[in-house]
Amino acid sequence: MYITQGLHRHMQQRPHATAIRELGRSVTFAELGQRVARLAGALKGLGMASGDCVAMLSRNSQRYIEYSLGVPWGDGVLNPVNTRWSVAEIVYSLDDSQSTMLIVDDTFKAMGEAIFEQAKTLRHMIYAGDGETPDGMLNYEALLAAAEPVEDVRRSGDALLGVFYTGGTTGFPKGVMISHNNLAFAGLAGLTRGFYGSDSVFLHAMPMFHLADFSAMYGQLVTGGVHVVLPAFSGEAALQAVIDEQVTDVMLAPTMIQMILDARAANPVLAGVELASIRNIIYGASPISPVLLDRACEAFTSARFFQGYGMTELTTGGTMLDPEYHCEAHHHSGKMYSAGRAMNCVELRIVDAEDREVPRGSVGEIVVRGPNVMLGYLNKPEATAEVLRDGWMHTGDGGYMDAEGFVYIVDRLKDMIVSGGENIYSAEVENAISSHPAVAQCAVIGIPSDKWGETVHAVVVLKPDCSSSDEEIVAHCRERIAGYKCPRSVEFRGALPLSGVGKILKNELRKPFWENHSRNIA
Repeated sequence: MYITQGLHRHMQQRPHATAIRELGRSVTFAELGQRVARLAGALKGLGMASGDCVAMLSRNSQRYIEYSLGVPWGDGVLNPVNTRWSVAEIVYSLDDSQSTMLIVDDTFKAMGEAIFEQAKTLRHMIYAGDGETPDGMLNYEALLAAAEPVEDVRRSGDALLGVFYTGGTTGFPKGVMISHNNLAFAGLAGLTRGFYGSDSVFLHAMPMFHLADFSAMYGQLVTGGVHVVLPAFSGEAALQAVIDEQVTDVMLAPTMIQMILDARAANPVLAGVELASIRNIIYGASPISPVLLDRACEAFTSARFFQGYGMTELTTGGTMLDPEYHCEAHHHSGKMYSAGRAMNCVELRIVDAEDREVPRGSVGEIVVRGPNVMLGYLNKPEATAEVLRDGWMHTGDGGYMDAEGFVYIVDRLKDMIVSGGENIYSAEVENAISSHPAVAQCAVIGIPSDKWGETVHAVVVLKPDCSSSDEEIVAHCRERIAGYKCPRSVEFRGALPLSGVGKILKNELRKPFWENHSRNIA
C-alpha cells in the first residue's frame, strides 16, 4: 500500500473530476497529479535523496495536500510541523529528523527565517505563499513551473511514510515513525464504516499536520471524493464551509464541535439553516461530555456520529463507537459514552502492571496490537522498547472493558489523581462538572496537598452570559459523584490552553502548581 495509489486511480478514471476546493478555487485530479509529479521533480532537483525528510510549516491548503503526496512520490519522507510550536520545539524536530528542506506559507514565513538560522540540517527554505518571496527562500510555484514531472517511485509498504511528532501533552515531543501500510490501514478502516466515497465532500477542519487528517485524506483519495480545505479553523468558518460546500463528512475534536454549535447559536442567520448535508461526523482527540454530545445530535439531525479513540502511535485508530450507540437507549446503558470496540483488524486488551489481562470491568492499561501500530520512535530505541512489548503498544491510557468488548477510557494513567490513597479519574469528574448548565468547558487536575498528597482542582470556562461559583460547582458534583472525587478548589478562566487539535494542555494547567514539587507531571 502507498499514499499515492488513490491519486493514480482517479487520474486514470476521472481526470476531470474535482479533487480539491479551496477558497472558491477548484483543482481536478489530472491537475493535482501533474503538480504532485512536478513537486517531486523539483525536490529531487534540490537534492532530496531516498528517505530524506522534508518538513512543512503551514496552515491547511491545497499545497499541503500536494506536499503530502509529492514528497513520497519522489521517495522522500514527510515531517509535518505542528503549527502551535515555538521556534525551539520546531528546530528540535527538524534536527531530530534531519530534515533537509522546510516549506512555509505566508503565516509562518517570518518564523521560518528564524528556524533556518538555528536548524542544523536544513539546506533549503521554500516559500509556498502568494506574496513576495522572502530573501533566501525559493518560490514554490516557480519551482513547480521550472521542474520536469518525474515518475512516482511508489514508496510503499513498511517503508517510512512520515515522522509525526507527538503533541507534547504527555512530555517532550517524540518522532512517531508511520509507514505507508500504517496509513493505509487507518484510511481503509474508515471505509469499512461507510466514511468517504466518490460523492463525499470532506472538510479538512483538523490541522493537516495531524495524523488524523492524513488518515482522512488517504481514505478520501481512495474513493475519489472532494477535499474541501479550511485554511484555519473557527466555529463560524467551519459552519459556513459546511453550508457553502454542502460538506458530507467531517472529523472534529469535541472543542471544535462546541465552537461550531456556539457560532450557530450566536448567529441568527446561521441558526435557522439546515445542516442536512452532513452524513458522517467523526469525533475524537479528547473525551466529549454527555451534554455536548446530546447538543450535537440535536443540531446535526441527519448525521451519523462516530467516536474514534486512538493516538499518534496507533496511526490515530484503536476503537470506534458506531452510530447505533448514539441514541437514547444507549445513553441510559452508558455505551453512548464509551469509546466503542476495537476496530477491524485490531486487538485490544486491558492489562495490569505485569501485562496480565484484567477481569472485565477492572481498570488497567489499554494495550493494542495490529497493522495500525507505529514502527517506533525515531532515534529513541529505549522509549520504543518501553511501549512496544511483545507486539503490543502500551498506550499509557487507563480504561476498562465491559462484557461485550466496549472500552471505557477513564484517564491518562499519568493524569490519574491519587488523593489520600484513592484513585480519582479526572474524566469522571469532568463529566460531572460539564453537566452543569453554565459550564462550557472544564479540565480537572491534581494539585499538591501536604495532607492528601494531591487534591482535585477544577478549571472551568463558563458559557457566555452565565455565572456560577465554587460552591455551586462542588455542590453540583456532589449530586453526581462520590464526595472524595469532588473538586476541593475551582478556578474560573476565559479559555483553556489547547493543542493544535483541540486537546486541553493539562501540563500547562499543572505547571504553576507543581513547579516546586517533586511530582511535576509532564
